[in-house]
Amino acid sequence: QVQLVESGGGLVQAGGSLRLSCAASGRTFSLYAMGWFRQAPGQEREFVAGISRSGGFTNYADSVNGRSTISRDNVKKLVYLEVNSLKPEDTAVYYCAAGTSVVFRVTHTYDYWGHGTQVTVSS
Repeated sequence: QVQLVESGGGLVQAGGSLRLSCAASGRTFSLYAMGWFRQAPGQEREFVAGISRSGGFTNYADSVNGRSTISRDNVKKLVYLEVNSLKPEDTAVYYCAAGTSVVFRVTHTYDYWGHGTQVTVSS
C-alpha cells in the first residue's frame, strides 16, 4: 500500500511559479506510475501531468504543456510538479496519485490518492 502526502501549495500571483511535492510511503514506490490531477470548485477532477515508473516518460495536459514539469526521485520517494507562468485558472486543489497500471489521463486507473494541496492564483 502507498500513502501520498502533497505539499507546496499556497497563494501565488499570476505569472509566478510553484513547485508541488508529493511524498510517498511504502517500499515499492518505483513500481508505481505517478500522476498529478487538479480539481477546481464545481468542476471535475482533471489530469495535469503523469510520469512513468522510471521517470523516462512524461505526459502533460494541454493546459499546462510547455510551462510545467513533472519529475520524480525514486530514492527519496518524491514526485514534483513545477508550474510556471501561473494563471488564475490554475487555481484548484492539486492531487497526487499512484498506480501500477495507469492510463495517465484516466482517474480510475490510479490506485492511491493524496488528500490534495490548495493552489490559489491571484490576478
